[in-house]
Amino acid sequence: MRNYKNIEAWKLTDDLTVMIYALTRHFPREELYGITSQLRRSAASVPTNIAEGSARDSQKDYLHFLYIARGSLTEAQYLVHLAHRLGYVDSDAAEKLAGETKRAFGCLHGLIGAVEKEAGKIGRTIAAITSFVMLWLVHSKVSNLG
Repeated sequence: MRNYKNIEAWKLTDDLTVMIYALTRHFPREELYGITSQLRRSAASVPTNIAEGSARDSQKDYLHFLYIARGSLTEAQYLVHLAHRLGYVDSDAAEKLAGETKRAFGCLHGLIGAVEKEAGKIGRTIAAITSFVMLWLVHSKVSNLG
């Protein structure tokens, strides 16, 4: 099991989530169950899925959660854009969040790439072992026939 607190993508997205919670405190009250809630949920989903995936036993499961985190980060990015267009976020704050989101995307993309590469190595190793076992079994059968 990996310690998610040591994962740079988790750290960046955790910080981004705290920033988004602070920002949304100033959204209009009528948006409490609308964009405020949706933006907070999508932002919090990113580090949550990184953490949950890090506890999984297989690389395939870990990747599944990382892909969900990437989707949630995209959702949060759009909702910040929408909040800016609606006038809930000023240009400076929107630009700052866009920069932080870009950093988080880059780090998450790197993490996904590394896990995909590792998963590929594991898959090739399992395939090689399986092939070896099958060859050994076939060879054993043929030797026993003769």
